[in-house]
Amino acid sequence: MTRLYWALIATAAVAAVVAAWIIYVPGPTAFASGSTVALNDYKDANPTGVPASLASADLVKRGEYLTRAADCEACHTAKGGIPYAGGLAFKLPFGTMYSPNITPDKETGIGNWTDADFLNAIHKGIAPDGSRLYPAFPYPSYTLLTDDDALAIKAYLFSLAPVRRVTPKNSLMFPFNQRWLMAFWSLFYNSNERYQPHTDQSAEWNRGAYLAEALGHCGECHTPRNLMQAVNNKRKFAGAVTAGWRAYNITQDKTSGIGSWDVEMTEKFLAHGHVEGLGTASGPMGEAVDMSLRHMTPEDIKALVVYLKTVPPIPDTSLPVPKTLLASTFPSDHEVNENARGAMIFAGACEACHGWSGKSPVLKYADFVGGRTVNDPTARNVAQAVIWGVTRHSPDGVVTMPGFGKAYSDEEIAAVVNYVTARFGAEKSNITAEEVRKIGKQASQ
Repeated sequence: MTRLYWALIATAAVAAVVAAWIIYVPGPTAFASGSTVALNDYKDANPTGVPASLASADLVKRGEYLTRAADCEACHTAKGGIPYAGGLAFKLPFGTMYSPNITPDKETGIGNWTDADFLNAIHKGIAPDGSRLYPAFPYPSYTLLTDDDALAIKAYLFSLAPVRRVTPKNSLMFPFNQRWLMAFWSLFYNSNERYQPHTDQSAEWNRGAYLAEALGHCGECHTPRNLMQAVNNKRKFAGAVTAGWRAYNITQDKTSGIGSWDVEMTEKFLAHGHVEGLGTASGPMGEAVDMSLRHMTPEDIKALVVYLKTVPPIPDTSLPVPKTLLASTFPSDHEVNENARGAMIFAGACEACHGWSGKSPVLKYADFVGGRTVNDPTARNVAQAVIWGVTRHSPDGVVTMPGFGKAYSDEEIAAVVNYVTARFGAEKSNITAEEVRKIGKQASQ
């Protein structure tokens, strides 16, 4: 009996340790060495707020910059809708959620929110009525924002024209429709603490960390989640699937991450979402560039890169080294015979813009050469682009690739996607029509 008792105790102890390991995640900047201090005790330049060039701007102007840096518009704007009026659908495995209206409309928006209400939502994920917000709203990241920055964002939002738009009701399965459970989730995964600078890092690094972690919340897309659906910083920035798109590895791994990108390349990609030989950002990353990053000052983009360059490499063996050579001018007979359907669709719908070689004859944003998307054997993002199309804001104006989801069947889309990765990527994909169907249903609408 005594042996059984101690065996049960040992088993329970091991189970507790395993559970704790699964549940626990380190903080977003825990990878960095050295100690942290409260912001008031930090002796170097303040890493929060707006860049020096906007320091004397009024509250609303500063709030506009911070709102863009926080990328609020991307989630709070339905496709083709009025900015910040909400209604964007997030299709999840357990139902659909809709982003709320955050214009200052008093009935359907946040026009009645006090400063305290806004801070509670930003820092704690608690609505004015006391209900819990889902972490699809990234309050575990926004909790790092200072009160001043959060209230500057509120000032900007309240300067907008109020839009009367009722947000559709969420349709989530049990138990995910029980908001009160988020109180327990937050105990583990929302620190409710403001950003604390690292004393052994430069002011520029701390500025980059604040931009990436508090405002830009990069980890919400680029870091995988644990069993509790919390951002798992044990694999920080190692890549994840978000809104049906694959957010790629942005650690310093040289093969599957961005470790081979130099500082200038990385700055340019963040600011423009395109670098020749690295490809073009699309999907949620394209939106992040167009609605947020391209509006940031060069010094803030540089600070972001300084921070990103210190994130430890985490390899992703599913991603090969991108192919950087141009394809042949025309497809071979073997290539066509192997996937005749895909070759035919590419010739009729894609070649005019993208070219047979992967070097676009009309627009550099349409280049395939070196892009991670065509070098991803899952072909998830290629399929999304074909289904829904891509719209980007380039220095030369708006660039649009039309969606073909309604023009072609799932079988035809699978065929052309597999053709694209085989011709222009390092490894061909074998995506199926059923996978195309499922991928198309996961995108935010």
